[in-house]
Amino acid sequence: MSIINLNAVKETEMVPGFWGKFAHSANVTLATWHVESGASLPPHAHPHEQVTTLLEGLFELTIAGEKHLLEPGMVAIVPSHVQHSGKALTACRILDVFYPLRSEYQNQEG
Repeated sequence: MSIINLNAVKETEMVPGFWGKFAHSANVTLATWHVESGASLPPHAHPHEQVTTLLEGLFELTIAGEKHLLEPGMVAIVPSHVQHSGKALTACRILDVFYPLRSEYQNQEG
């Protein structure tokens, strides 16, 4: 069992305007993001399933070419290998869970 204090984890800018903190189990990666208003996430895909929860703000998420407006409390599930992108319409807080573990994010924790 692990307890991680995200308040003690250093925030890292992974894409311009997307600041993340990361925690990992043996199988999943948890990413908490604060996103600057207007910041865009370019189209990309990865082998990880991604579950995105919008905590604060308004975020436009495009999955497989279909645009969705996320409001606080909404959850989007992005299947593995499906292209997606997004844009913060306001400042946002987002929680992402990735399965399997995103090893490229492991060195980003504080």
